[in-house]
Amino acid sequence: MAAPERSNDQQVDMSSSFLQKFRLYETRSNFYMIGRDKNRTCWRVLKLDRTDPTELNFYQDSTAYTEAECFETLRRIHEGNRSSGGLKFVTTCYGIIGFVRFLGPYYMLIITKRRKLGEICGHTVYGVAKSKIITIPHASVLSNVAYSKDEKRYKRLLCTVDLSKDFFFSYSYHIMHSLQSNLSNGVEGHTYYETMFVWNDYLTRRIRNNAKDCMWTVALVYGFFKQVKLSVSEKNFRLTLIARRSRHYAGTRYLKRGVNEKGRVANDVETEQIVFEEAQDGNPGRISSVVQNRGSIPLFWSQETSRLNIRPDIILSAKDPSYEATRLHFENLAKRYGNPIIILNLIKTREKRPRETILRAEFANAIKVINKGLSKEDRLRPLHWDLHKHSRKKGTNVLAILDRLATYALNLTGIFYFQLTSDGFQNTMENNIGECSTHDLPKDETASDSAVENGNDSKDAKEEATTMLQKGILRTNCIDCLDRTNVAQYAYGLVAFGRQLHALGLTESTTIDLDNPLAEDLMGIYETMGDTLALQYGGSAAHNKIFCERRGQWKAATQSQELFRTLQRYYSNAYMDAEKQDAINLFLGYFQPQQDKPALWELGSDQHYNAARFLASSVPENSRSTMKRSLSESSILSEGSAAARHGLAENDEEGKGLSDSAPEISTSETAMIAASLSAPPPTLEEIGLDEILENDCFCNGDQCTCAAFDMDWVSSSANSCEDESYGRSTAVRSFETIPESTKIESEIRVIESCSGNTKRDEVNGEEEAIAGIPQGYVRWVMDEEGHFW
Repeated sequence: MAAPERSNDQQVDMSSSFLQKFRLYETRSNFYMIGRDKNRTCWRVLKLDRTDPTELNFYQDSTAYTEAECFETLRRIHEGNRSSGGLKFVTTCYGIIGFVRFLGPYYMLIITKRRKLGEICGHTVYGVAKSKIITIPHASVLSNVAYSKDEKRYKRLLCTVDLSKDFFFSYSYHIMHSLQSNLSNGVEGHTYYETMFVWNDYLTRRIRNNAKDCMWTVALVYGFFKQVKLSVSEKNFRLTLIARRSRHYAGTRYLKRGVNEKGRVANDVETEQIVFEEAQDGNPGRISSVVQNRGSIPLFWSQETSRLNIRPDIILSAKDPSYEATRLHFENLAKRYGNPIIILNLIKTREKRPRETILRAEFANAIKVINKGLSKEDRLRPLHWDLHKHSRKKGTNVLAILDRLATYALNLTGIFYFQLTSDGFQNTMENNIGECSTHDLPKDETASDSAVENGNDSKDAKEEATTMLQKGILRTNCIDCLDRTNVAQYAYGLVAFGRQLHALGLTESTTIDLDNPLAEDLMGIYETMGDTLALQYGGSAAHNKIFCERRGQWKAATQSQELFRTLQRYYSNAYMDAEKQDAINLFLGYFQPQQDKPALWELGSDQHYNAARFLASSVPENSRSTMKRSLSESSILSEGSAAARHGLAENDEEGKGLSDSAPEISTSETAMIAASLSAPPPTLEEIGLDEILENDCFCNGDQCTCAAFDMDWVSSSANSCEDESYGRSTAVRSFETIPESTKIESEIRVIESCSGNTKRDEVNGEEEAIAGIPQGYVRWVMDEEGHFW
């Protein structure tokens, strides 16, 4: 489909929409910003009024100037203001981040230095290297409010958002959207600013709405961007990994947990992996991408940060019994990515002192309830797999198991593949590929196999290559969606990497072995991404124990590193996060200061503020309460408690409580599955996964047990003493609704049926002394089983 012809005015507008360099000038009454495009062919002028102390007034000159005309205009402005000091140069900049007002004047945030991070099909992606905040009104018209303590404090608080770390943008590529979205869905005007991944949407809203243009501003995405050049069989390609953090319900670890009333979850991150083959010998290049998602468990839960308690209790609210917010979250995922939605839940299945298991049982039931209202094709597909437990078992290759889980998910969603046209990437974006044929990626071959087999020498074969779209998403979570989640995302990325290289004709196989140098390269990038996201949300680098073990790193060094990161995360959460959360709320516009209203730092806990809003809007006054379910050392809660409250364990005659794990399988079946791990990934039919999913995830009516599906059975280890002993005898006291002032506790005691000596020996072995740190303190910062997870 050819691009429509444009008038001369439209052509000017199109070229000027990519202004890339700016110079800021000032007179006593105005700021003048001069912007030009990359080729220095189009120059534009923006004027900002400096005479109003509290309002933002600007004028955009519609004329597209030449360079000579632009500087002649500046000369005239200088001559006309000579009596008041003339025109003065202020700074060179690379785009406006936005405008903000606290209690007094408006301020302008600009990028004063940028750095190149990489390219996507010729479109440069930049990171913010330096930024500056400029007061717009002239000093002669500023009121006393502009110099007040509160105004200065707000200004300092906003400046604590370090824009030089992990913020990136592009002038000509919509970096806030995935590659597939950019190529298949046309984005008009400046609406792409309003997506969930543009962090300065609020700051730029005023100028975008008034100027009806976004040529002066840049859309900032926060997260991670890394691009490397790699080669395979002497063929060069670029690998790009992008993580986009959502601006909705954004914040720090203990202050943003779970879901809000709009279905937005904490630590919501979209990860995109792009593989791009450079065009050669006049032939168009080919490109492939795959997207996955991480996000907090979409329930109303929280943890109260404390300087005396390194592991705060989990508080699970009982105020959304029909899981409406959870439902909204998954509806949003389906709208963004389509179906199926595969949920990989990595939290623990067994604990001496229940913490994660509380949320596991509730999450399983939420999925069950939601699936009852969905069609067979649209139902959520949960995979509950305790990564922590299996990582402790000797002889268990966690990455190999995750490889199989990733293969299952990728067989359902496929990847995105597209051959760029000879018109170039930008024209392809404008024409979009909405009319192209779409196919899921088969397990071992693509529609362009003939081209691969012939070495891709045939131009006709390349032109016939089929476009493939990713349909659906893998959503991974643990508790923080940082450490275990990042390991699982790497495993998924590695499986996808093999298929992407194969689709581009760079490899004959669709798989990459863990010992392949390409797997090592990819692991390093995912490890860096994990550290970056963990610092943003949790305050320390990620726990990379599995990656360290894979590289053969010395155990004592790994343990020392894990301890340091645990302490760093604890310190950040206890002492730094409150101010960091305030700064985020100010930057995103979630808090807007007003005269004669409480200041931001006077409002207390951000988490409590959001929880109070939800409860006030959705719950009758006489029934407000929360359930505190991770309590004293003597109170032990199994998964069955949440099930009992929802009436799911009424027929559990053996007293095992809710079992949202897979049905028990025989020893012979376990042995067969364990033996198969060393072989190439089998088909779904060969391992029986297809049959289990059919029974557990796509059943109809009240017999649906889809939330009970569990992947524990794929472990290569036999059941341990811990596994056999868990949940053999329990006593459950049901929950009752009592006044808010009374804490509700559940008392469930699990009677172990085998000796704990083996486990104690194992823990003691793990707790090797770390030089200079008392062993008792080491045990305190570790979890109840002696590990840093």
